[in-house]
Amino acid sequence: MYEGDAVRRHKETVITATRKSPATSKSPVIRRTLTAVGCTTALLSGVAACGTVENLTAGQKVDQAVGGLGEKKSLAFELGLDAKPSALVKLAGGAEAEDEMPVELAKVFTELRVKVSVESRKPLADSGEKDLVGTGMSVSGPDGVLAEYRLVDGYTYYRADMKAFGEAMGFPLPTADELPESEKELKPVLEGKWVKVDNRELDRAAKDATGKGGEDGKGKGGEADPAEEIDSRTQQKILKAVRSVVAREVTFSDKGGSDGVERIVAKASFRDLLTGILDKLRPLADELPAGAELPTKEDLKEAPDEKVAVNFSLKDGDLTRVSFDLATLADDPKGAKLPLVIKFGEAGDVSVPSGATKLPAGEFGGLGNPLTSGLLGGF
Repeated sequence: MYEGDAVRRHKETVITATRKSPATSKSPVIRRTLTAVGCTTALLSGVAACGTVENLTAGQKVDQAVGGLGEKKSLAFELGLDAKPSALVKLAGGAEAEDEMPVELAKVFTELRVKVSVESRKPLADSGEKDLVGTGMSVSGPDGVLAEYRLVDGYTYYRADMKAFGEAMGFPLPTADELPESEKELKPVLEGKWVKVDNRELDRAAKDATGKGGEDGKGKGGEADPAEEIDSRTQQKILKAVRSVVAREVTFSDKGGSDGVERIVAKASFRDLLTGILDKLRPLADELPAGAELPTKEDLKEAPDEKVAVNFSLKDGDLTRVSFDLATLADDPKGAKLPLVIKFGEAGDVSVPSGATKLPAGEFGGLGNPLTSGLLGGF
């Protein structure tokens, strides 16, 4: 199988970024998101250069575009649904009227956008831990940012629009005036102001809460708990196993485009692809983190037996968008379309916010601050 320089560079970027960077070691949310997106694009691009003549041409374009992500110093990806609320209501509707998803809640889900940004002093493919300028994540609704945090210079910075978040979710959140005296330190959080916490204190708080890890809430020598990480050797085995299945099951085709945007589609049978991947991963089960249980063959009988398609958009050779219609996996899509979209672009602001109030790590996810426990704890 041919493997271009772009593929090798991107694989190195994925493995390095998920192993040692502050973004991945300090936040399970960012670690899992980057790992999932990074490995998916690495696998698809690595297999892209294999296949028929048509696949070779279309696949190499994806290969080069994904490899180009590692050449950037600033990168962001934004995740969201490109669908109308009515489509989500139709897809999620139950047999009875009372089981239907409220339109207001469907509107919240279809308008939410999650954006992750990374900025480095060097191209990302060549970046180490000390090269990263900052990492950030924001959750936005139709009227602006609902919650945001940044990892910069050893601190985690956080702010949230609690009123807007409460309105979006359909229930009121406490105001600063309603805080008990013992929780007055959280007043800046409920007022939507920036707060910060020392990451070393977060590590120690995690250690105290779980009883795991050594100094600074980690394993020996300050490294991440090995029970929760996949070592580089196992990562390589997983990549090799999954890529062999994708090479057999996935086809790439060039669908043309307009205004300088090219569209390439990767297609596969969802059940065959999932079954093939899990069959390859089962011999590696003992090398996976504790608690990472693979679905059984009996479970896979319930997986949709449908052809699925992943759409790649390229502009001037750069990967700008990836989309997948979630409705194709529904038992009865009822004619609805529910595209899940990832957009790539320049990183947002990941600088140190001015005027942030320092909080003790124990208060950072406490009463009156319902978002941080999810964002920082890995929902």
